[in-house]
Amino acid sequence: MLISLFSELGPWSWWVVGLVLLAAELVVPGVFLVWVGLAAIIVGALSLLLWESALWTWQLQMLLFAALAIVAALLGRRYVYHNRNASDEPFLNQRSAGLVGRTATLQEPIAEGRGRIRLDDTYWSVMGPDLPAGTQVRIVASNGRDLTVEPA
Repeated sequence: MLISLFSELGPWSWWVVGLVLLAAELVVPGVFLVWVGLAAIIVGALSLLLWESALWTWQLQMLLFAALAIVAALLGRRYVYHNRNASDEPFLNQRSAGLVGRTATLQEPIAEGRGRIRLDDTYWSVMGPDLPAGTQVRIVASNGRDLTVEPA
């Protein structure tokens, strides 16, 4: 049945396979089937041009499809991961990292290397040189919930 469907559709069979793979990407997320579907559509476009050629055998088509699928998946992965970190708010889920460079007033003195500041509506644990309460400090580093400060 499947073979007869491919023989009836001719070069359009690759287009059908490509569109089915693209539609499957909507159901199975992961941005992998997009690249395989794109490879099938490219083979389909070549099939429209070369269908009558004696060189355009099903073996060559499958080999070209496999090669294009691998190349498209590798290039697609590089593209997706290269653009993954581009953001207009790089510290969106790293609130403490976004505080580096700000200044604040010590709410509690830094004694034995530990103290507290208040920024906006949150108290933060800070580490740094011993300083009295009320001193202006600048945040120079972030490590989870602990901030490292120095006198401003």
